[in-house]
Amino acid sequence: MKNKKPSILIIKLSAIGDVVHSLPFLEVLRDRFPLAVIDWVVEEDASDIPEGHPDIEQLIILPRKSWLKRFIRKGEYIGVAREVANFIKEFKKRRYDIVVDLQGLLKSGILTFVADGQRKIALNGGREGSSTFVNERVAIPDPDMHALERYLCIARYLGATNLTWNGHIPIHNADKRHVDYLLGQTGNTGTMVAVSPMAKWESKLWELNRFASLADRIIGELGAEVIFTGRQGDKEAIDRILSGMKGRALNLAGETTLKELAYLYQRCAAVICTDTGPMHIAAAMDSPLIVALFGPTSTLRTGPYGAKHRVIRAGLECSPCFKRRCDDMSCMKDITVDMVFKAVKEVISA
Repeated sequence: MKNKKPSILIIKLSAIGDVVHSLPFLEVLRDRFPLAVIDWVVEEDASDIPEGHPDIEQLIILPRKSWLKRFIRKGEYIGVAREVANFIKEFKKRRYDIVVDLQGLLKSGILTFVADGQRKIALNGGREGSSTFVNERVAIPDPDMHALERYLCIARYLGATNLTWNGHIPIHNADKRHVDYLLGQTGNTGTMVAVSPMAKWESKLWELNRFASLADRIIGELGAEVIFTGRQGDKEAIDRILSGMKGRALNLAGETTLKELAYLYQRCAAVICTDTGPMHIAAAMDSPLIVALFGPTSTLRTGPYGAKHRVIRAGLECSPCFKRRCDDMSCMKDITVDMVFKAVKEVISA
């Protein structure tokens, strides 16, 4: 580029796992344009992931869900309209040489349209008409390519040749201190196994009583501590898991930020999870082992990135179907406690 200090905008709003997958792209982009000013637009729920990253000049937080909640449920029409107008006004002040839409949805397409940028780039196959807002489209060589590697296709398109990265979520000392405090309160000093049992899709869920049985076996047969993690809204379901256990486990649902969760997973010998954002956080932080339970989704596209991790599947012909709801759910029901425990035992024993 002719500019000595080009300006670049990354638009990746959500969800947690997708934002985690975008961190390697950010690192490779920084290597390609070492003097560039790189900004990032993200929604509130996932903003903790890129916050404080050394390669980001300005993190722009889009409070889209807050606006919708206030507009629809509380009727704050005028107040929300003013905030939206002010956001757009401030957003348009900065001019960009390159705008990259990594999201490929209508909400990101609108921001791409509003942004003052010369080159507006996205991957082929953008949904909801988002591709109409860009002037350059990058081909995806393999439809089953992992999401993380898809984003790197844009980096290659922009001339990146060094594709080395670590993809770590930036963690502050305060995050570490809080996690150490939580673990210290319970006396957790030995081998720890984290379990993230919940998922937004109903079709991704495994039965709660199976998580209880699995946790009891990990405690009783492997002598490890079990820590359940999740959002505040998951606390009640995890309490039901704990009530069905013979042993004792820790419920940290709603007790950690995403950065604190990343550090917690980094300290664990294994992380057991469904196909959700926490799985990708664990993979980004180089957790020794991830045991991921997969049913309706594709491991090729959204599995835990890295060859060392274990994916447990029932192996049904109907999977992956990408259905959020299913009356049968055999793809998850056919995953047994023995199948999951075996994978955990191998790494803990080693």
